[in-house]
Amino acid sequence: MLSYWRKLHWTVRLKCLLWPLLLLPLARLAVAAWHDIHHGSLWLSANPIEFILRSTGTWALTFLLCTLAVTPLRQLLQRPELLRIRRLLGLFAFFYACLHLGTYLWLDQGWDWMGMLKDVWKRPFITVGMTAWLLLLPLAATSTRWAMRKLGRRWQSLHRLAYLAPALGVLHYWWLVKADYRTPLLFGLSLLLLLGWRVWRKQQASAAPAQVARQR
Repeated sequence: MLSYWRKLHWTVRLKCLLWPLLLLPLARLAVAAWHDIHHGSLWLSANPIEFILRSTGTWALTFLLCTLAVTPLRQLLQRPELLRIRRLLGLFAFFYACLHLGTYLWLDQGWDWMGMLKDVWKRPFITVGMTAWLLLLPLAATSTRWAMRKLGRRWQSLHRLAYLAPALGVLHYWWLVKADYRTPLLFGLSLLLLLGWRVWRKQQASAAPAQVARQR
């Protein structure tokens, strides 16, 4: 078994290690819910629905930013193989975003569609959150290699939505909180750093040919 593990490509081994780590937030919620139901404790706080909403939303945004962090990380480490884990991170971000939305639709609103429509109209942060989820939907649906081949160049254009979705997620979080803005501020600064890196790299790449031409 150990020899087989060693023969695997290091990115495959990394994926095997990432799976339990990415499922850990869900396992934590499941254990806490089971403990609260069977022992009457408050592991999910006095407001369990709000706790689940906050937790799933925070992890969805965290994994979205981790997905964006793969590109600068592979460039800094000069490890192009790291791109192989980007899809896994992105799909888990969408998975937790679905749990976040499902918690709102089911536990918070009880599938009251009219009440939800009023909620979306009255509270802009919900509208922004719904929009972010809708942007993630086509990204998750076209994350396969078959979709990449089928869409061709349009695939990259579509997946630029990966920059807009976390921005809306940060705005959703910012409007949601009422007092402590430290966490959404941290998310916002992280997003600016990740997007800033891309802008800087693009400028460096476009400036390189001009510099070579001047040297000639």
